[in-house]
Amino acid sequence: MREPLEATTAGEQLLAPVFVELADTLLADFDLAEFLHTLTLRCVQVLAVDAAGILLTDQTDHLRLVAASTERARRLEQFQLQIDQGPCLDAFATGQPVRSGDLAAEADRWPDFAAAAAEHGFTAVHALPMRLRENTIGALNLFTADRTLDEAGQATAQAMADIATIGILSARAAARRDLLAGQLQTALDTRVLIEQAKGVLAERHQITMEQAFSVLRGHARGTSTRLTEVATGVVTGAIDLSGLAASGPGHT
Repeated sequence: MREPLEATTAGEQLLAPVFVELADTLLADFDLAEFLHTLTLRCVQVLAVDAAGILLTDQTDHLRLVAASTERARRLEQFQLQIDQGPCLDAFATGQPVRSGDLAAEADRWPDFAAAAAEHGFTAVHALPMRLRENTIGALNLFTADRTLDEAGQATAQAMADIATIGILSARAAARRDLLAGQLQTALDTRVLIEQAKGVLAERHQITMEQAFSVLRGHARGTSTRLTEVATGVVTGAIDLSGLAASGPGHT
């Protein structure tokens, strides 16, 4: 029976500054990759584990490795994903912490993963879901060579996973907001451009704005060209629609 791994004095002293550091990172110019890598390193320092890794879902809801504190952890995490087997995947699937203090005894449960963990020098693992309410987006995984975390360590680890989850969801929400704002701005810019092109045609050929739009749309449809591209061509003089404009107001 392995003894629980208690937080070291140095780790306890680091705990408050680490939470401040992570919170500051969320408020600063947010770099998700740097944030996650820093988190794995701080887990090792604060919790006195041997390695840490983070798996996250992508846009297609598939888990991907996004950070690892060591090369050994990176290889083991990648192996889990390749064989679709291991405690980290179980933590993600169930939304519950998965703990194994003796991976050698889990050969029936995770035969390939347990063997690979032993080859990489790990004997125990704590896999913590990265979850906010009902939304589970990944798992924070802690590997040790010969010890397990005590209850206080597990609570601290879950708190760090929760911070990461909030940061990631905030980043994703910001990205969606930026995308929406970009789409809205594009729509506004496009509308302005089309109005400019209508004005050019209306003034040049003495037709109404409605007729000018009909000319623009007719050319776009007839040439399988985007309406914005036609409008740009008219404004810049690259496209001459004199013939269409002169063909009559009824052209569509």
